[in-house]
Amino acid sequence: MAKDVTDSKGGPAHVAIIMDGNGRWAQQRGRPRLFGHHAGAKRVREIVAACPDLGVKYLTIFAFSTENWKRTQSEVAGLMRLFRRYIEREAMALIEDGVRVRFIGDRIKLDEKLVSLMDNLELATAHNDKVHLTIALNYGGRDEVTRAAQLMALEIEQGRLSHKEVDAETLSRFLDTRFLPDPDLVIRTSGEARISNFLLWQSAYAEYEFVDTLWPDFTAGEFGEILAGFGGRERRFGAATV
Repeated sequence: MAKDVTDSKGGPAHVAIIMDGNGRWAQQRGRPRLFGHHAGAKRVREIVAACPDLGVKYLTIFAFSTENWKRTQSEVAGLMRLFRRYIEREAMALIEDGVRVRFIGDRIKLDEKLVSLMDNLELATAHNDKVHLTIALNYGGRDEVTRAAQLMALEIEQGRLSHKEVDAETLSRFLDTRFLPDPDLVIRTSGEARISNFLLWQSAYAEYEFVDTLWPDFTAGEFGEILAGFGGRERRFGAATV
C-alpha cells in the first residue's frame, strides 16, 4: 500500500478535492449550470498554482464521476467540451509551471478527441515534478476497485500471479492511482458531508474537511487555512494513543 508522505512541516503532501457546488453557484446568480462549471475550471488554476508554496506535492481533483452521466445530456456535453477546452488552453502553462498531469478513471466512454488530448498532456508533462496534478475523469471508487479486481483475476488466470500473493499491497498495484501516495487530506466543498465514491480504497486513513464554500468561491487563502489546521491533527493509523 502507498506510504504516508506528509511533508516535513506537518502539512499534507497529497490533498484530494471533491470540487462541489458549481451548479448551485451558477443558479444563485441566475445563470445556467455550465456557467458555474466554467468558473470552477478557473478556480482549479489558482489552487494548482498555490500548491508549491503551501507544500502540496500531489493534488488530486474529482472532475467527473461515473455517476455524472445521469445528468442532462446538454450538461454532460457541455462538460466534455469544457474538459477539452481546459486541456487545450492550460496545457502550455501547466508544462511551463512544472506541473505533471495524469488522469484516472475509465476512458472507455470518453470521446476520442478528449482521450487524445489527455494522452498528449500526460506525455508532454511526464518529466515535470513541481506539482503532480491528477484529474479524476469518469472515475468512481467502486468502478476502480472492480476494474482492478478484474485485472488481477486475469493475471491469476494466465498464471502470472498466484492467489496466495493477493493482499492489499497487490491490489493497490492494479488501481488507477498506483503511481500516487495515498491522500493525507480530502476536502469537499459546498457543505455536503459525503465522499461520493471518491478514492474509497486510498482514503482509508485520510483526514477529511467539509467546508461550506462553493467551489468557484474556494480561494487559495481558504485552502491555505485548511492546510495550516492539518498540522494540529493526530494521525495514528489505527494505533493507540500512548
